[in-house]
Amino acid sequence: MADKQFRTFILSHFWLAFGAFGLACVLGFYQVLERSGLISFIQSPGVYFASVSTHGVLMAFVLTTFFIMGFGYLVAITSLKMPVWNPKLAWTGFGISAFGTVLAAIPLLIGKASVLYTFYPPVQASVFFYLGATLLVVGSWFWAAIMVVMFAQWKKAHPGETVPLPMFAYTANAVLWIWTSIGVAIEVVFQLIPWALGWIDTVDVGLARTLFSWTLHPIVYFWLIPAYIALYCLVPQAAGGKLFSHDLARVAFILLLVFGLPIGFHHLYMDPEQGKGFKLIHGIGTFLVALPTLLTGFTVIASLEKAGRNAGGTGLFGWIGTLRWNNPVVLAAILAFVMLIAGGFGGIVNASYAMNAMVHNTAWVPGHFHLIFGGTTVILYFAVGYAVWPRLTGKALIPGTLPLVQLWTWFLGMIILSTPWHILGLLGQPRRISSVAYNSLLTLAWDPYELAMIIGGAVLTGSGLLFLHILARSQRRGVPVKEQEAEIRYAEYAHPVTRVPALLNGFGVWNVIILALMLANFGYPIAQFFLTKTFGSTGWGY
Repeated sequence: MADKQFRTFILSHFWLAFGAFGLACVLGFYQVLERSGLISFIQSPGVYFASVSTHGVLMAFVLTTFFIMGFGYLVAITSLKMPVWNPKLAWTGFGISAFGTVLAAIPLLIGKASVLYTFYPPVQASVFFYLGATLLVVGSWFWAAIMVVMFAQWKKAHPGETVPLPMFAYTANAVLWIWTSIGVAIEVVFQLIPWALGWIDTVDVGLARTLFSWTLHPIVYFWLIPAYIALYCLVPQAAGGKLFSHDLARVAFILLLVFGLPIGFHHLYMDPEQGKGFKLIHGIGTFLVALPTLLTGFTVIASLEKAGRNAGGTGLFGWIGTLRWNNPVVLAAILAFVMLIAGGFGGIVNASYAMNAMVHNTAWVPGHFHLIFGGTTVILYFAVGYAVWPRLTGKALIPGTLPLVQLWTWFLGMIILSTPWHILGLLGQPRRISSVAYNSLLTLAWDPYELAMIIGGAVLTGSGLLFLHILARSQRRGVPVKEQEAEIRYAEYAHPVTRVPALLNGFGVWNVIILALMLANFGYPIAQFFLTKTFGSTGWGY
């Protein structure tokens, strides 16, 4: 694939991802306005649930899948120094995913798929939504296969050598995606599509929720691993330092892969179809998956500290002030860590059975989710966009402080938006509702927080649209840069890397371990639906 074709190919992924993101931002702002009940003439449950479903799908599936695929191809090409394996297959995967996105978007936008991004039955969507979602996933499998093949090709051509860290991490993400997408694929293909077509009259809701839980939480790490790749492989270089520990980074990605998969039942704590023993096992796994995040925080912050001290920082915290706060990649990392600390605390609450019982069906959950995903993950997607745009367009980012303003406003908007959600959850406000106007004295306490959410939503929408403006204007009017100046530079390591253990340079053994864990954690919970008598549910929805 020639360089110009390569750029077009990657940019197609990024622009589809970021275009979906821009539309999702506008829909999100409408939702906080409508849900507040403060503007009566825009209230419409039908429009609200169509909007929130579209917003969720665009953010959680479209933005993430196309961004991850595009960034993955870029990492593979630049870190392995080899062309994309089978470009026709890569374009085919992109086309299938793009067609699936359009197919799913049509019923979403006209209110025929208002099932939220989890699309739990017995709420039923148009069959075209399910078909579109399936094609989006199928297209992504082409990408995952190409990542694995390129990884294997490089290892074969470089026997005994250490696979570059960015590609090792991205292959781990491709492997995780193959494993975790199987659950939702089985649910949609064998339950939801036949049900929506009328081939079967009822659907087993418990089985559907169990299969979706196979995908529901591991997909968070599918979103998060590219953000962690930015932290490990781009941030130290941008900060003027080196990665503190190459080996700890590899351990963190392996832990995310292994422990991030069999933990979905903490989303089903309040559901009756699974036994307490399996919920306990999944809960323990949920706490274990905090380990790679702690390793990431330690390793990346140590790398930043070293960079700050090299720049003249002294004392216990003096290095913080000498960091390159005017570099968008560094600033995004700092702000991401602040949101990760707060969001991680909320995650511990969600994983704890007793506390989960208090907050599970309240506004706390979307507050936590937006802080981790919309905050930590998406702000690092911005950082990647800023870092790779000169390489993809041949143009420098527009000069000035607009990227910094955009990052700060996204951070502040997310704090203003998500903090009231957490408080409202503790005050008992339910989630998955279109209106909070209950004409009750109790709900008067909610109004100030609803107003704050409107402010936060407005700031976030403005920041998201500013991000798109910066990228578009840079691509159209940016100053041309030389190829070597636009080259992506990955972080060097504080200590030379000669050779790493085989367990940290491949995935064969880890796939066997994952298979054993998945069989132990999901085998009987799924088999029980076929071993015992259960009752299906008819659909309702559009």
